[in-house]
Amino acid sequence: MGDLETLLRAANEGDGAAYARFLSSIAPVLRGVIRAKGAPLGEAACEDILQEVLLAVHLKRGTWQEGTAIRPWLYAIARYKVVDAFRSRGRRVNVPIEDFAETLVAEPGPDPTEAMDVEKMIGMLDGRSAEVVRRVGLEGASAAEAGEAMSMSEGAVRVALHRALKSLAVLRERHVK
Repeated sequence: MGDLETLLRAANEGDGAAYARFLSSIAPVLRGVIRAKGAPLGEAACEDILQEVLLAVHLKRGTWQEGTAIRPWLYAIARYKVVDAFRSRGRRVNVPIEDFAETLVAEPGPDPTEAMDVEKMIGMLDGRSAEVVRRVGLEGASAAEAGEAMSMSEGAVRVALHRALKSLAVLRERHVK
């Protein structure tokens, strides 16, 4: 068992001097962890977080299980307090867009998620209907070509395509709402 564990065990048994040495020993270590994780919050906020961590350690020191490593327990408390600090300050980060205006310009073109959305919707159709839509609608095959490839008449392909497109419209309405 390490020195910190020995100090906290003694502190939990009522040794005030051991508790003071324990807090003095962990403060620099925790300060480094907090500064590494919470640097965007600023120096003053990191010191405030350190005080909150030390208070939490004081209040929760009875939850540390003797015989287990103390550093993971301390780091978990510090990590949660840093996360709490970020949450309390909101999730927004304000960066002037003018600095990035030239790099944010998107080239005109198709929506990159469109193909994935189309496949997802087509995947909701039955197998034959999906294949008809893919061949005629996506691949550009004629009804005759699709019928030949699928062993269907040209008329049957047209009817199947019409019904499949009608089903897609219904599915789209359900998922847009």
